[in-house]
Amino acid sequence: MAGSADIVRISSNAPWEPIAGYARAVRAGDFVVVSGTTATDDSGSVIGTGQMYAQAKQALANIGKALERFGLGMDRVVRTRMFVTDMGGFTEVARAHSEVFRDSRPASTLVKVEALVHPDMLIEIEADAYAGPSASMTAPRAAKTTARKATKPATRNKNAGLKKRGRR
Repeated sequence: MAGSADIVRISSNAPWEPIAGYARAVRAGDFVVVSGTTATDDSGSVIGTGQMYAQAKQALANIGKALERFGLGMDRVVRTRMFVTDMGGFTEVARAHSEVFRDSRPASTLVKVEALVHPDMLIEIEADAYAGPSASMTAPRAAKTTARKATKPATRNKNAGLKKRGRR
C-alpha cells in the first residue's frame, strides 16, 4: 500500500496499472474507489473468453480481493458501474451482479462501450465502497399495502392558509 495518511493506494498484478499510471483501488477517508476491473487472473491473463457471465463473476471477485485489502467486504459497495461490449449479455451480467449483491444492492449503471483494452474482454466494472463506521439508520419504510377506505378526493384551495382580507 502506498500513499499519505489520508489517502492509501493499492496495486494488483494487472499489467496495465504501471503502464497507464493508476492504482487498483484508492481509499480516501471513508470511501474506497476501485478502478475499472476486468476478468483477469493473478498473472493478468484474461479468463472466460467469450463468456459474459464468467467474466462478470471474475471481475466482481477481483473487486472483492481489492476491497479485502482494506478490510472490507462486498456488502460495503454502494455503487457499481459496468461497461460491456455487447448489450446482448445483459441477462448474464445481471445474474452475476445480483448473485454477488443479493442482500446489499448498490446503486448501479450499465453502459455499452465499443471496446475494452484487450479484445477478449467483454466487461469492465468499477466499484465505490463506504469504509466508514456503520450508521445506525433505520431501514426505509415499506409501502403500506393495506386497503384504504375510499374517500372523496381532496380539492385544492388556492387560498388555504391565507388570512381572509375583509371579504363579504
